[in-house]
Amino acid sequence: MGGFAARRCRYDALMTATLYPHLLQPLDLGFTTLKNRVLMGSMHTGLEDGRKHFPRMAAFFAERARGGVGLMVTGGFAPNIEGWAKPFAGTLSTSGAAGRHRQVTEAVHAEGGKIALQILHTGRYGYQPFCVAPSRIQSPISPFTPRALSARGIERQIRAFVRCAALAREAGYDGVEVMGSEGYFINQFLVAHTNHRDDEWGGSYPNRMRLAVEIVRRVREAVGPDFILIYRISLIDLIPDGSSWPEVLELARAVSAAGATILNTGIGWHEARVPTIATSVPRGAFTWVTKKLRDALRAEGIATPVVTSNRLNMPEVAEAVLARGDADMVSLARPFLADAEFVNKAAQGRSDEINTCIACNQACLDHTFRNRMSSCLVNPRACHETELVIAPAGTRKRIAVVGAGPAGLAAATTMAERGHEVHLFDAAAQIGGQFNLARRVPGKEEFEETLRYYARRLQVTGVRMRLQTQVDAELLRSHAFDEVVLATGVTPRDPRIPGQDHSKVLSYIDVLLGRRPVGRRVAIVGAGGIGFDVAEFLANGTDLGHASTTMDLAAWLREWGVTDPQAQRGGVVRPQPEPPVREVTLLQRKPGKHGGTLGKTTGWIHRAALKMKQVQMLAGVNYERIGAVDGSGGAAHADDPVGLFISYGKDHRDGTVLTVDTIVLCAGQEPLRELQAPLRAAGIEVHLIGGAFEAGELDAKRAIDQGTRLGARL
Repeated sequence: MGGFAARRCRYDALMTATLYPHLLQPLDLGFTTLKNRVLMGSMHTGLEDGRKHFPRMAAFFAERARGGVGLMVTGGFAPNIEGWAKPFAGTLSTSGAAGRHRQVTEAVHAEGGKIALQILHTGRYGYQPFCVAPSRIQSPISPFTPRALSARGIERQIRAFVRCAALAREAGYDGVEVMGSEGYFINQFLVAHTNHRDDEWGGSYPNRMRLAVEIVRRVREAVGPDFILIYRISLIDLIPDGSSWPEVLELARAVSAAGATILNTGIGWHEARVPTIATSVPRGAFTWVTKKLRDALRAEGIATPVVTSNRLNMPEVAEAVLARGDADMVSLARPFLADAEFVNKAAQGRSDEINTCIACNQACLDHTFRNRMSSCLVNPRACHETELVIAPAGTRKRIAVVGAGPAGLAAATTMAERGHEVHLFDAAAQIGGQFNLARRVPGKEEFEETLRYYARRLQVTGVRMRLQTQVDAELLRSHAFDEVVLATGVTPRDPRIPGQDHSKVLSYIDVLLGRRPVGRRVAIVGAGGIGFDVAEFLANGTDLGHASTTMDLAAWLREWGVTDPQAQRGGVVRPQPEPPVREVTLLQRKPGKHGGTLGKTTGWIHRAALKMKQVQMLAGVNYERIGAVDGSGGAAHADDPVGLFISYGKDHRDGTVLTVDTIVLCAGQEPLRELQAPLRAAGIEVHLIGGAFEAGELDAKRAIDQGTRLGARL
């Protein structure tokens, strides 16, 4: 029996290695070997910014080391105060601090993992008054103007990098990553856009790249030959006057010769007007740039491993990238927030169980830029591993969950995983709730992956499905459930506009599900998240079968003006978007900028996308009435236009009429919770989560978090 089990184990390992032979292949670095080609890229989570968080950081990285990743990189640690991202940000500059890091490195090594510390000097991006830069040029993303460094000041910064690297080794790290991309300090020296110096650190490119090379050379001298040294190189800056391709190659050669073990690639500066990691960016959108670098280096006999990154969120995608020879390793950051077991699941042939990163940025980057602890919309346990524990239930209960949207799915599967008998009810024929609307929006196709994950998780955890079942209080009472969870979602809010019963007035549900045809000229009432989604859906003609640029890399690059950096310095040219399919006007009652409630790191993308589609945006609008344009009280023919009569301001001044073919109501949502009162009257314990608890902006992050936390508690 033991022999059979051993043979079976070897067979299973062979089969999964065959599925992802490049991804799971070890990488020999000479003095050490990485067990696979997966790098967990650096993410600033907030765990770095206080010694009290170190136990949580240790648990965070240990769980991902246990999940099988080959090498991990921490969030950025500044080498000194001038390099802070914000006041009192994570810093490694003393032996005392290095001692605190040992709990992190020891936890990782106990799980068989390897970890490098990222040295991040933010330069002019620092959101603090001590920031420094090559020249006194303020960044568009910080209110602080940096101090221009003297030659002696530059030398102090170099020594700070070296000291930080030596302390990282003292702390037990397996290596460091020197952050030289994304527009941070070192990157600011590289381009004339931010380096106006005329001394030995500016002017010619050999002078401008001197800082990067000097840091890598001196760090290598300080840490010795048997320590991983990753240099994060910007391949395509995506800003005007960025690095040229010959300059990128010259830098790659120089830092490799200076002692870099690995070249990790960065894409775009933080101030660039091209999205690089949002949901609407095609998967693997920039691996072609990495391939250019790798091919050029190999042609010169330089064998430094090259890592590619950005929007690689499933093992099939990563495997294809490596198989094409685009890179030697793949860097996945947010996918490890979504699922710590990413590599193990791939290696075990369970990729259908991976909780996929949908690149929404809502709980990771948006939290970071609001000075909050990061997490993950689809995995609320990320960065909260020590307090959100999914443990076996002490007493097994029979629990009903009503509603199979994100909140209900999270609650049902979490409770079933803990051992409860869970019955999930929904009147629809499929799971997903409002996600079934969201996944139809251009650039949100990744939401389909979340539904795929939950469909599989329902099977694995043994949730008892009751789809196409209309639930009432009597049905739930008769089944004698111990607890009932209402995740019944939302219903569209009634804006109460006179004449809204007109045949040309549709709800967003009608539009996104394709229940009713939409004309060429459209007015959208409401400019929240749903209004933006509907505007993109209609302007792109998604309902008419027009393909999303998310699925077409060439079209996406044209739309955003991205080109080969060998042809244009910085890799940016004038955008060439496809013309809009419809004339769309997006209206909101409140004055001010449209999309104020959208995510901090993605709102600008949605606004830019609608601008490219020539969507007109009107704010401070009063909706007076809807009716026939000629004032006859109704359309005489089906093809006649309809009028949306509007005015502005509190005094309803400047009345006008928008003549359109269709009006779409996206005026918000209200909770659906009519079961709550009769259930409580019957003495049944009821819990409200998701949209049933609070309908504001269909917040999937809150819904999944509430569902998971309730499931962990009951």
